[in-house]
Amino acid sequence: MAIEFAQKTRRIPVYPAAAGYSLGSEVAMLASNEAVFGPLEPVIEAARRAVIGANRYPDPSYRELRDALGERHGLPASRVALGAGSCDLLLAAGEALLEPGAELVYAWPSFSMYPHLAAATGARAIEVPLTGEAVHDLEAMAAEITVATRLVLLCNPNNPTGTALELGAIAAFLQRVPDHVCVILDEAYVEFSLTVGDPLASLELLEAHPNLVLLRTFSKVYGLAGLRVGYALCGSESFRVAVDQVRQPFYLSAAAQAAATEALRHQDAVEQRVTATVAARTELTAALAQRGYWLPSSDANFLWVRVSDEGADADVVAGLRERGVLVRGGSALGGPGFLRVTVGSERENARFLAALDALNPAGAGQGAGR
Repeated sequence: MAIEFAQKTRRIPVYPAAAGYSLGSEVAMLASNEAVFGPLEPVIEAARRAVIGANRYPDPSYRELRDALGERHGLPASRVALGAGSCDLLLAAGEALLEPGAELVYAWPSFSMYPHLAAATGARAIEVPLTGEAVHDLEAMAAEITVATRLVLLCNPNNPTGTALELGAIAAFLQRVPDHVCVILDEAYVEFSLTVGDPLASLELLEAHPNLVLLRTFSKVYGLAGLRVGYALCGSESFRVAVDQVRQPFYLSAAAQAAATEALRHQDAVEQRVTATVAARTELTAALAQRGYWLPSSDANFLWVRVSDEGADADVVAGLRERGVLVRGGSALGGPGFLRVTVGSERENARFLAALDALNPAGAGQGAGR
């Protein structure tokens, strides 16, 4: 007799991880929106020092990192939640807020972890289509909020489309959300956003909305994806208490805590890396547009490129992989016919364009236009 698992294991979708990581170091890694730049040497050294004491459990209060984040963002440490990446905090939020009979609302396509929250908790997911310009339809999302709604997810900039909303539009939306509904503003890529501008600007929204949570990560702009550190800036302390209540202790390693704390001390280097990424994004966008491909304006470190009217993006992904370039197919992310392409190094971007040209010499003229 086979082991009998809970029904939710059959509901939870498999996370669409990129394939091809076994192809070797010469592959252009443009599938997972990782930073082109590695961690700074002082950050590496901080993690190395922490490993010396790895026979001891990490500080379960995460005090040093929470204090550092609170100081940078002008919040008390009690309103800073941490997690093993922002995904950990999302899943914990679902566990703390959702149950059968509850509802959550999010745009689609958006971050591929969002469907996991309803599947794991038995709540009802309401997916609101993006506009024709691949932007959140806030009017339609507001119309879906009911007395049963417990959670609303806004991804800004949105993954996988890269599009962003101005904070004024988000502020107006928040005015329409009842106080009993938690709103998570997922800002994993906010540092790259020209639409938002100052990545600290959204903090003003927290003071007016205790039901708001800003979700951030060290995986992208800080180049620490391999250490898995996410954080949430909370409108009230109750969110942090709740998500900590539903998780195991010691969810963040000592090395990860030390590296993230040190990374916060090097904002000048972060800004330089953002500037370089935005410049590369502009160049890659222009190169694709010149070839006739349609793509919305991106505020992230990746692009969302239409390559097929028929939705045959899997063939393009396979063809690029054969040429040593890893990207993500839109079919797995809610957008058939698209590719999500990380903005890489100059060499990686050139390799991607050359591989795409080899697959489709006529550019978008062979059916990839909008």
